[in-house]
Order: sequence, then structure tokens, then C-alpha cells
Amino acid sequence: MLIDPIKAYTYKDYLTYDENERIEIIEGEIINMSPAPSRIHQEIISELHFKLKEYIKYNNGSCKVYPAPFDVILKDDDDEVINSKNIVQPDISVICDKNKLTEKGCTGSPDMIVEVISPYNPSNDYVRKLNLYEKFKVKEYWIVNPTRKNILVYVLTENGYDAPITYTFSDKVKVNIYDNFEIDFNSIDID
Repeated sequence: MLIDPIKAYTYKDYLTYDENERIEIIEGEIINMSPAPSRIHQEIISELHFKLKEYIKYNNGSCKVYPAPFDVILKDDDDEVINSKNIVQPDISVICDKNKLTEKGCTGSPDMIVEVISPYNPSNDYVRKLNLYEKFKVKEYWIVNPTRKNILVYVLTENGYDAPITYTFSDKVKVNIYDNFEIDFNSIDID
């Protein structure tokens, strides 16, 4: 499909794309997603997804955890879903309000999002999505960089995101949407 650089794309346009075309829409602009992620990228997502899901299950939590591809439609309160100009597929989404879940994905802000950096478009996660997730009040946003072996954790305050808390792959990383949960990155098997 040809992309019109002047048009502001919406969820209505997104629904016309073939499901094999991997795109996101941020502030009305179509963003082509990179080719299939690396093996390490996938291992990190698998391990984090497992650890989050396991914690929720064993603590009888009500939150749900979804790995990509999983559509998250971010919209202003007064916008209709079909007119949303922000549709993303985070690597991992944690949603605690089941009213936000639909057959198509999540409508509204997840409580936590994890993005694993791809070498093809790092500014997408470090800048565009950081600003987008802050704007739509995602409570916690992790940026995991497999090359630098670090994790930046942004926690939402009443004034937006504070400076990130920086961890390495040797640290235990606090999951801030819970009171007493840490993920030990040393235990994550990535070779």
C-alpha cells in the first residue's frame, strides 16, 4: 500500500492493512516495523513474558500479559476508537483493567509496556514511543537494550516520567506496578 506522507492515518486505515504487513501508527504516521526480530530479542521477550505471567498466576493476580504481535490502541478519552491515530504493538503489554481488553487487543493504556531495542529503529523506542507512552499515561515503560545489556525503567509520576532507573543484565529489576516483584536478569537465559 502506498503511504501518503500528508495524511494522518487512523485505526480505520490500520484495519485495511493485510495482517502480514507489520506496521504501527504513531501520531497519525505509519511506521513500518523492522524485519523479524533477532533470536536474542525473542529470547528476552519469551523469558520476560514467562516471568511476568508466572508471578501474576502464583499471586492470583488479575492482570494479563501479552507478547507481540498484540494491538494496543491508544486514544484520547473523547476520541472514538476508529479515529485513534496511535496503534502500537509493544513487545510485551501488561493490562490490569480487563475492560480495556477486546477481541482485537487492548483499547487504552496498558499498565506496563516492555520494548526490546531493535538495531533497525532504536529511536522509535527511545524517543517516539517514550513520548507516546508518557502522553497516554502508561504507568511503567521498560526499554531493554540487548547490545548494551541494559534496561531503562520509566515510572509515571503526576508530572510524567522521571529520569529512568538504569539497570544492567546482572541486576534484579523492580517491577514497579507491583509492590514486591523483581526480575533477576542474571537468571534470564540468553546466549
